Amino acid sequence: MNKETDFRLLGRLDSEFKTITAMIDIYCAKHHQINTLKFQRCNNCDQFRTYVKQRLDRCPYGENKPSCKQCPIHCYKPQQKIMSQTIMRYSGPKMIVKHPIMAIKHLIHDKKTIPERNKEMLSNHQKRKALLNKK
Repeated sequence: MNKETDFRLLGRLDSEFKTITAMIDIYCAKHHQINTLKFQRCNNCDQFRTYVKQRLDRCPYGENKPSCKQCPIHCYKPQQKIMSQTIMRYSGPKMIVKHPIMAIKHLIHDKKTIPERNKEMLSNHQKRKALLNKK
């Protein structure tokens, strides 16, 4: 159990995390798996997946988060941003075949307008802290 990665994302953040995880798996299976019968995410892709989860957890928009492509706040470090773009460019077109419902939901979400940032918006991390403090 790792405190840094063993937490639950709420609402839209969880579905976005599942979508990017599917994209990472598609990319990793093609680029990093060498003649293995059982798929196992490589260490680099697994670390990137953990990084994405932490970034989603701390997104200041919280559950009202716009798609990363539309977001005015750039929370990824430059190297991870390039990796994200590479993975999405490769996996995006393949998502329609492998995970059609996820892909369509992602495309619809990508077209939504960016919500106005306000003080009521809490990140997933802030909500978790508030719940722990109430106990």
